[in-house]
Amino acid sequence: MVSIKEVAQRGGVSVATVSKALNDKSDIGEETKKKIREIADEMGYLPNATARALRSKRSYSIGVLFGDEEGTALTDEFFPKVLNAFKLAVEKRGYEIIFINKEIGNHTMTYLEHCRYRGVDGVVLAYAPFWDPEVIELIKSDLPVVTVDRIFKEKTSVCFDYTQGMRDLVTYIYEKGHRRIAYIHGEWLEESITSQRLDSFYQTMADLGLQVPDAYVKKGKYLDFRLAGELTAGLLDLPDPPTCIVYPNDFSALGGIGMIYKRKLAIPDDISVAGYDGIPLAEATTPELTTLKQDSEGMGEAIAERIVALIENPGKEPVKRVVIKGRVSCGSSVKSL
Repeated sequence: MVSIKEVAQRGGVSVATVSKALNDKSDIGEETKKKIREIADEMGYLPNATARALRSKRSYSIGVLFGDEEGTALTDEFFPKVLNAFKLAVEKRGYEIIFINKEIGNHTMTYLEHCRYRGVDGVVLAYAPFWDPEVIELIKSDLPVVTVDRIFKEKTSVCFDYTQGMRDLVTYIYEKGHRRIAYIHGEWLEESITSQRLDSFYQTMADLGLQVPDAYVKKGKYLDFRLAGELTAGLLDLPDPPTCIVYPNDFSALGGIGMIYKRKLAIPDDISVAGYDGIPLAEATTPELTTLKQDSEGMGEAIAERIVALIENPGKEPVKRVVIKGRVSCGSSVKSL
């Protein structure tokens, strides 16, 4: 590992000057700072983490509570992409992430206690059980907090635009000539991602002058492709089946596609399908899946930017609501009628 002394030798300056440059002290010139930092970057110099923490009174670690009620978020293809983008973005800013849970060895503690134990500088709550009293305790603490896909008063949030995303997807299907559009949605909780999408589905259909039979809307699960297949079979068996089925995510769409093929039907000639999220696997299906592609990299970067800003500018950063837009990835699984 490169030492500060080696950086000083390369730059032809003292160790004290290098230290001042890397710590942005005001008693040396900006040109000197720039030169030394460039040399340090070129040599791959990393400051001693313990020394840096003592100087700044920070741990340079960010707690992440990442998971849903069933603990399936990390098994999905989409959510880990957001997490990875966030991880890369905070590492570029000199931070590392620590997963927050309720157990360390044989000891049980609250989420807040775990954060205190680890000494994290801030916390990101991503796809967490926001109704959990211990999560609420963490949100109300004095730690810098950014919530993902959930808005809390006086807390910064970063959210996907599910309302516009569903509107864009349904409108695209409508413009392809479809009028009988079914929707298999995920688990429903008040003010949840599912409720935003479901409300937008109904509102968009109404705005387009379309009625939605009760039989066209089915309650599924985000990562249960078998259930998606069963619900698809039910829709296909209706006296007046839909011409297009929208699924809660691309993974569930694969279950529906499997059932359609099991019935010896063709996509999109016999029935059209659309997913949501835009996982890479959707591009590998035949035909390529039409889906609402969410900007996972943009989401991860935005979360990193907001939590680091809150940590490094305590009391000075305003509460922000950052909204990440998606786009329809047309694919070829929705037929023009």
